Amino acid sequence: MARFMHAWIQFFVLLTPFFALSMFVLYTEDRTAREKKLLALKVTFAVLVLGLLLFFLGNAIFRLVGITIDSFRVGAGSLLFLSAVALVRGQEKPGTTNDDVAVVPLAIPVLLGPATIGAILVKGAQVASAADRSISLLALVAAVASTGAILLSSDLIERAIRSRGIAILSKLTGLMLSAMASQMVFDGARNLMAR
Repeated sequence: MARFMHAWIQFFVLLTPFFALSMFVLYTEDRTAREKKLLALKVTFAVLVLGLLLFFLGNAIFRLVGITIDSFRVGAGSLLFLSAVALVRGQEKPGTTNDDVAVVPLAIPVLLGPATIGAILVKGAQVASAADRSISLLALVAAVASTGAILLSSDLIERAIRSRGIAILSKLTGLMLSAMASQMVFDGARNLMAR
């Protein structure tokens, strides 16, 4: 159970749900409650499908491209750190004129940006045993479901904590992401130097 909780927290933070919530509120301010719920379900489904594909294809991608998991750790960790800095500084993604915002920009790049994609690839590639893979897989599904629940509750959350509260939660998520990014870079660099 402890391993599941640890993996769930990592995936949950990687998905930056509170930043996603602030962007979801921004893109759906002129939509009805029913349209918002439908959009939240579409975003959740898109993130789940893409997340599972990334999780399972990590090793194949690394073999195909000819890079090591540690090299990718350093690169993905660096990108993750840049994403964390953007969250802490409060930089928002540009708007879109597209009516269907479920896949782009909400699923990609808000929830699954380059850094998150890299981190999920690494996590999927580094689990060795079937038990660890099952735990990580369940944790990923639970993290996506938790993020989906947050998006489904966007109206309620926005009324309760207002936009300032959402902004504060986004910045806290950025701080946690920066720590995860530092750990990824450190682990990758240490393993590369040990060779």
